[in-house]
Amino acid sequence: MIKKDTPIQTALELGRACKKCGHCCSYGSGYVLEKELKRIAEFLKISEKELKEKHLDEVYRFGNFVYKPKIKYKSDMPYGKCIFLKKNNECSINEVKSLHCRIGNCNPVHGEQLSEWFMVNYLVDPYNANSIREWALRVETRPTIEGARPEDLVGAQKLKKIMNYEKMR
Repeated sequence: MIKKDTPIQTALELGRACKKCGHCCSYGSGYVLEKELKRIAEFLKISEKELKEKHLDEVYRFGNFVYKPKIKYKSDMPYGKCIFLKKNNECSINEVKSLHCRIGNCNPVHGEQLSEWFMVNYLVDPYNANSIREWALRVETRPTIEGARPEDLVGAQKLKKIMNYEKMR
């Protein structure tokens, strides 16, 4: 069972269960953290600026802006392939792909839990009231992993104040 405080090494080991079938990458892309940009840009032999402009979209998640590889959309469908997915269903940046892509997989036992683990540890900011509000709304509509409920992250009293838009001292 994956919990919020599951060590990163465990998440990486569970993420290795990926069959590399290209299914996940055919319907979207993973998140790329700011600290991963340099490594990916160096691998592609381009600047970080060029990486952002040509290969990434900036998206808003849980009160923060993060990056996702661009999508090659299929005609008028709302989904498409990750820009880094090659025709043979291999990742063109596999050696340096982001943490989210390394742990993400369609494993029925751990896939969703690994995604939750990533979001709560890397996208949700417990010091950002908007981040907590957005996470709380998401958790209302779907289950999360142990230790990732909003009250686990900030405490019940603080959560109540955040959700009521009260000033924090």
